[in-house]
Amino acid sequence: MELAVLAIFIPTFFFVSITPGMCMTLAMTLGMSVGVRRTMYMMIGELLGVAIVAISAVIGVASVMLKYPELFAILKYIGGAYLVYLGYQMWMSKGKMAIDINNQVETGKFELFAQGLITAVSNPKGWGFMIALLPPFIDPEQALVPQLLILLSVILCSEFVCMMLYATGGKTLRIFLSTGNNVKLMNRISGTLMVGVGIWLALG
Repeated sequence: MELAVLAIFIPTFFFVSITPGMCMTLAMTLGMSVGVRRTMYMMIGELLGVAIVAISAVIGVASVMLKYPELFAILKYIGGAYLVYLGYQMWMSKGKMAIDINNQVETGKFELFAQGLITAVSNPKGWGFMIALLPPFIDPEQALVPQLLILLSVILCSEFVCMMLYATGGKTLRIFLSTGNNVKLMNRISGTLMVGVGIWLALG
């Protein structure tokens, strides 16, 4: 792959990644509620989901998926409803993700992983973006696999860096607010954001 192509692709995808979206909002929300370290389990799921979408877009699976939107709809509604439920629990200062200074209960690693994976794979805008962006950067006269690996490495690195920035911002806000009555306020902020991501996912 030519350096000129990478010089265009890297800033383009980083700009798209850093723009607030479902996954970035989710990273910030979890950074507030469970901390950056545990949010990384969600990030692993999200990165796997992004990789699946990117590879599918290049090999043509996405074209099949787009012909059967009901598959998207089912996944979107289930994932969105689950996130809304979690957000409601956080808003009410209940559940594993709510901040409770007196009784901290850790959210399961698989639960966090699944949130990231479902959010990434069931995001139709992500599919559309990959379909539109990736093929023009693939040179049909060169081997596909090396090109895809390079582009995928750029995509995953950009996504990870941006999610870390959002999660760190969420944790900073948590430190600022996690005193006295502000704990309930922070649970409500986190819960509202989570509900927002769920509705965005289901209706987007």
